[in-house]
Amino acid sequence: MSRTSHNAAGFEALRARAIALRRSGKSRLQIKQALGVRSNETLTKLLRGTVPPESLLRPRAKDDLRRRARELRAQGRTYAEIAAELGVSKSSISLWVRDLPREGRLSPEEIRRRNDEGRRRYWERERAEREAARRAVSDTAAAEIGRLSDREILMLGAVAYWCEGTKNKPHYRHERVTFTNSDPGLIRFFLRFLDVAGVERRDLILRVSIHESADVGAAHAFWREATGAEAASFGRPTLKRHSPSTVRHNVGDGYHGCLRIDVRRSGWLYRKIEGWMLGVTNGRAEQGRGSVF
Repeated sequence: MSRTSHNAAGFEALRARAIALRRSGKSRLQIKQALGVRSNETLTKLLRGTVPPESLLRPRAKDDLRRRARELRAQGRTYAEIAAELGVSKSSISLWVRDLPREGRLSPEEIRRRNDEGRRRYWERERAEREAARRAVSDTAAAEIGRLSDREILMLGAVAYWCEGTKNKPHYRHERVTFTNSDPGLIRFFLRFLDVAGVERRDLILRVSIHESADVGAAHAFWREATGAEAASFGRPTLKRHSPSTVRHNVGDGYHGCLRIDVRRSGWLYRKIEGWMLGVTNGRAEQGRGSVF
């Protein structure tokens, strides 16, 4: 017998043993160890044409998890929910179920609607909390001021007038007290200032200044209530012409225009206000010279 024939016979004998081991349920690793075969390629040649026994075709360990994951996904569960229930990573869940449509998936429109609703609820609560915090700071600060003396009222009133009132110009001496503002609180304070300064209420002319497109009657009623003044104290309203091309934000029920306060025969008061302002500015500067305060 030639050497080639001998090798072929040896291979066939080895192949027969390999097939017998395979049919008995041995794995490839067990067959390699039993036959002393080191090469996977050689083992594949020895087992060519054979079919693994049914016992070796059992499902992989994760097949049950994969099947359960797909069931949960079909029920509308999220990756995170499935991963938590099955104890596997979300990446594995994604590989197993990403071909499945999720039941109950929200449309983009519904997602946007829910997001908008969530933001609305958040800011509704947040605005209330911020407003409460602002109010607490304001109330604390108001308590720090306490009751004002007449001297303090004269000083503050002079400063308020110098900011918001009509003043002399270098080319024109007016010397008449005219104060205009839209803040009811500041208007009430200025009226208190006039009381302390010795101005009689009958010497006041109150006049609403407002856009012609607004509710003039409602504004007039608002300022009467804000000041407690009689209707006879009010002069004819000053109406501002409305330009359709102008985008105005001072509109609606909360818009009441401004109130102008004129003091008759008030040259003496104007000169006093000038003096009080000099006392507030120059006097304080003299005391604080060389210091920041």
